[in-house]
Amino acid sequence: MDRLIYTAMTGASHTLLQQATVSQNLANVNTPGYRSAINTFRAIPLNGEGLNTRTMVVDSTAGADFSSGTLQQTGRSLDVAVQGDGWLTVQLEDGSEAYTRNGSLQITPAGLLQTHGGLNVVGDAGELTIPPNSEINIARDGTISTVPSGNKPSSVVVAGRIKLVNPPEADLVRGDDGLFRLKNGATADADANVKLLSGSLEGSNVNTVEAMVNMIALARQFDMQMKMLQSADNNAKQASQLLNINA
Repeated sequence: MDRLIYTAMTGASHTLLQQATVSQNLANVNTPGYRSAINTFRAIPLNGEGLNTRTMVVDSTAGADFSSGTLQQTGRSLDVAVQGDGWLTVQLEDGSEAYTRNGSLQITPAGLLQTHGGLNVVGDAGELTIPPNSEINIARDGTISTVPSGNKPSSVVVAGRIKLVNPPEADLVRGDDGLFRLKNGATADADANVKLLSGSLEGSNVNTVEAMVNMIALARQFDMQMKMLQSADNNAKQASQLLNINA
């Protein structure tokens, strides 16, 4: 009885957590460069005094799906997509680095190059500042060239180069903000082999149909676990009635 109750109870609890992950994936179907989260269930024994008769279910976030999304041409000079493996580097509010595939960029009134989420894009030499009233071109290696409006194309000014990295996927961990970081808290080195495609964005790699099917399966699984709890409650009541009759 204990095993049934603990398995069903913890299973129902963590099914709700997994539903939240699937809901998050569905909410980011249209987020450029989003990497869907992957969850799994595993049963572990509950250790304590006496016999190990109880087993609980734990929802384990196995990681993320690092497969690439589809490339979409936008024609916007501040849109870039990472071709193949690699990441753009952004600076968090605490000064640490994080990594994203969302290449939808913007320029602040102060001239700072940022993501649409308001995070500064990191260059090889720190923050990237764009001169005002300039036409921008981002090369495949992340080099940002600017031409002041009204000037000849020959008067090109290099504003810097976006820091592109490609750490091993096993070393990356997803944060609650959807950005990735190195597990050891260090910063990744720039990788000259990472290439960008200007005027395009990488779409989310979330499979909408698969996510909807998972959501339905989790809902049915939750109902099954609640029925198991009801069965355990009914069995306990019947056992009490039998004990009262025998008494």
